[in-house]
Amino acid sequence: MGIDYQHIKVIGFDADDTLWVNETYFREAEAEFGKLLSEYETPNKIDQELFKKEIANLPLYGYGVKAFVLSMVEMALELSNYDVSNKTIEAILNIGKEMLNKPVELLDGVEDVLHHLSKKYRLILATKGDLLDQERKLERSGLTDYFHHIEVLSDKQEINYSRLLNHLDINPSEFLMVGNSLKSDILPLVNIKAHAIHVPFHTTWAHEQVSEKETNGKVYRTISSLRELKRLLN
Repeated sequence: MGIDYQHIKVIGFDADDTLWVNETYFREAEAEFGKLLSEYETPNKIDQELFKKEIANLPLYGYGVKAFVLSMVEMALELSNYDVSNKTIEAILNIGKEMLNKPVELLDGVEDVLHHLSKKYRLILATKGDLLDQERKLERSGLTDYFHHIEVLSDKQEINYSRLLNHLDINPSEFLMVGNSLKSDILPLVNIKAHAIHVPFHTTWAHEQVSEKETNGKVYRTISSLRELKRLLN
């Protein structure tokens, strides 16, 4: 049975890995971090321990590059038994700076789709991460003018979306969220009776992955490219 989008008035877009490349840079940074600490542990063990540290730090640091760098520094100290050199710590900080200075690489068809949809719908950006970094990326993207509202959330759970929709006076039944993460962009919206379209990205952070059991019975659509939105919402 098809999903009816005729009552949609507002479309929300995730940013990282929906509009532009992001997670790829984290994987590259993890590889560099593994090389820096290779005298202390195997790459696989370093990846595992870094992920555990990131998850443990989420309540304190939240999401984004800066939080990631702090977790890398903590992990370097622990894995080296607090023997890591100042030079290595500096190298870790430089990994973070390089990530923050990456050019914004838009995904295929993004600007064309936003331009097309903005003629009929009110568009908002709903992303999570570090406020300064997300503002910087949005400015570099050249996409700011397509959005009526921009919101950088501390997290993307049902309560966060409900508060956002209430604040903007948007009926959930008239709202469609588009994003790459089932955990953050799709399931919370379905659970509050809004609509959602999943656009998978080839790289997904382990924290954002969900089980088949979690998606079972949930009504949403999956498309391979943002370009398909023009046909679905014509």
